[in-house]
Amino acid sequence: MARLITRLAAVFLAVGLFFTTQSLAAPQRAAAADPGYLMLHFTGEGAGGQQMYLAHSADGLHWNDLNGGAPILRSTIGTKGVRDPALVRSPDGSKYWIIATDLCISCGQDWNAAINNGSRNLVVWESTDLVNWSEPWLLNVAGAIPDGRNAWAPEAIWNPETHDYVLYWSTNVPLNGKTKHRVFYARTSDFRTITTPQTYIDRPGAQELIDTQIVEVPAGVGDYRYVRASGDGQITLEGSNSILGTWTTLGNLSGIGLTGAQVEGPMWMKFRDRDEWTLYLDRYASSGGYMPVATTDPSAVGTYQLPASGSYDMGVNKKRHGSILNLTAAEEARVLARYVNTPAQRLQSFNFQDRYVRHADFDVRIDQNVTSDDAKFRIRPGLAGTGTVSFESVNYPGYFLRHANYDFQLVRNDGSSQFAADATFRKVAGLADATWSSFQSYNFPDRYIRHYAYELRLDPITTATARSDATFRVTN
Repeated sequence: MARLITRLAAVFLAVGLFFTTQSLAAPQRAAAADPGYLMLHFTGEGAGGQQMYLAHSADGLHWNDLNGGAPILRSTIGTKGVRDPALVRSPDGSKYWIIATDLCISCGQDWNAAINNGSRNLVVWESTDLVNWSEPWLLNVAGAIPDGRNAWAPEAIWNPETHDYVLYWSTNVPLNGKTKHRVFYARTSDFRTITTPQTYIDRPGAQELIDTQIVEVPAGVGDYRYVRASGDGQITLEGSNSILGTWTTLGNLSGIGLTGAQVEGPMWMKFRDRDEWTLYLDRYASSGGYMPVATTDPSAVGTYQLPASGSYDMGVNKKRHGSILNLTAAEEARVLARYVNTPAQRLQSFNFQDRYVRHADFDVRIDQNVTSDDAKFRIRPGLAGTGTVSFESVNYPGYFLRHANYDFQLVRNDGSSQFAADATFRKVAGLADATWSSFQSYNFPDRYIRHYAYELRLDPITTATARSDATFRVTN
């Protein structure tokens, strides 16, 4: 979460990061057969950047953007922007949740409004397979906090002591008329209802705290089961043997040149093939993006080391505050198959070659000279059968062209067999020109996609005009 405007002066005066002579050499990459890592993040301000993005890494240090670098989920509720996401897996791996800040800077709200009268809600998605996600919903977490002004940077961790999740986030509750963000928590089992919020971390005096993330440490490493890293003017490390118990201050990372005036958005990651952790930190003050700071013991401040030059690669998209999940082999296979980097393409009309298929208010038609993302689709393997295709929207990921009563709309995939059949087509030689393409319905094989009065329909094709209307070119 970007720091408050009142701190910007300090940011500009901050000393640049330095790399110590103890720089960490690039560790050996995990075996190719090992499953990798998944990073969920946003990319920056604006309606496009404040959505959900994924990146994958085989070794935890070299990242590739998934889905062609486009968002994998778009918020359609609240402010219609999402930041600082956490990716939560249930202990048995049967469910996943995304929880994110409901905030859209530079697309309807500025920082002053977000700080003092922002959304008190979080945005939540749910999945059973990590690739098909529910419609988002709003979870009000700060409305019950007296004078709570917003809800930022949510995280959640399973608590074995209470058999539910500890959900924690930052809320501005002003002190003496001035901004003061502190961390609150509540318990939840389903991310739909929560217990009454309680104060979790409150630094003395006027000191604010926005970003914090907890990592669980296995037995035999360090003195604490849990370590949390928090941005509170420093990157402060604390240890505890109980998530809701007493936390002990362990120190901070100023000894390697990192302070809260320089870095934010801590993201923990444990390497699967060795007892080594990386704390990813966002160099927001210098716009340098994330870098990995490695340690063999998260509770031992003196073990943290800056990365050697060239030892990591964050990919093309800028990564902003999110979370990292160690994948199982099954999860990795599903994610990589679903979010393969399929190019964005347009469908050009054969008989009105200045017109392209596009969605507008979720209706589908052909319009003139459309170059916006409304006219761009990813042609995916068909949802209902092999050798077929489905058309997924670029700017509304998870939404597909679907026919209903022979009319077309852009609709979110609900995972049903009926949806899959309605959204699946066979690509065949163009009915009016074999060098172009036509698209035959999977569940109504006597009908094809065609336009009529510029609206997209599913019709039988019996005339020369209809054959022209049902012919398209797949183009960039």
